[in-house]
Amino acid sequence: MSGAVLSKTALRAQAKVAREEAHAQSLAQGGAAARQAVQLLLGFLQPHVGQVIAGYMPLGSELDPRPAMTELSMHGPVAVPVVEAKAQPLRFDLWTPEAEMISGAFGAAIPKISEPVVPEVVIVPMLAFNRAGHRLGYGGGFYDRTLAKLRADGPVFAVGLAYAGQEAHELPVEPTDAPLDAIVTEREVLTF
Repeated sequence: MSGAVLSKTALRAQAKVAREEAHAQSLAQGGAAARQAVQLLLGFLQPHVGQVIAGYMPLGSELDPRPAMTELSMHGPVAVPVVEAKAQPLRFDLWTPEAEMISGAFGAAIPKISEPVVPEVVIVPMLAFNRAGHRLGYGGGFYDRTLAKLRADGPVFAVGLAYAGQEAHELPVEPTDAPLDAIVTEREVLTF
C-alpha cells in the first residue's frame, strides 16, 4: 500500500469516529443538530424546488436527509441512489415517503419498483469535508463517478450534507475527486 492509501484509510477511520461522535451528540440533544441541518438544507434548496432532487437513505451515523426529502417530494420528484455494480456510477430511482423499500447493495434501502430518473440536484453523504468543497467518501468512488457522468451530460448541483464536526482541515484530493457545489451543516451553508 502506498502512503496516500494508508493516509486515506487512516483518515476515513478518524472521520468515521468524528461523525459518530457528532451524531451521538445530536441524538443526546434530541436530534437538534440534525433538524437544524435539514432546515438549512431546505432553505438553501428553495431555488431548486420542482427539479429532480436526489437524496440518499442514511446508513449508520450519516445525517438523515429524509425529512427534507419528504418535504421536497410534495413539490417535485425526489430520487435515491442505487448501486448497480462496483466501480460504476450510481443510478437514481424515484422515491416517495410511501415507497416500498427493499435492501440494496451495502445495506442501503432502495425502492422495490425501479423508476430511473436523472437528478438535477444531488444531496451527497460523506465521512468528512473541507472548506474547499471536497469530501471524503468511503473509497468506492461511486459519487465521484456519478457526478462526473452527470456533469458531462449537463449541469448538476451537488450539495454535501454533514455535521459540522465532520470538517477536516486537510483532505487528500485526487484528480478524480468530484468537488461539491455546496455543503450544508447544522451551523452553516458553504458554497463554492
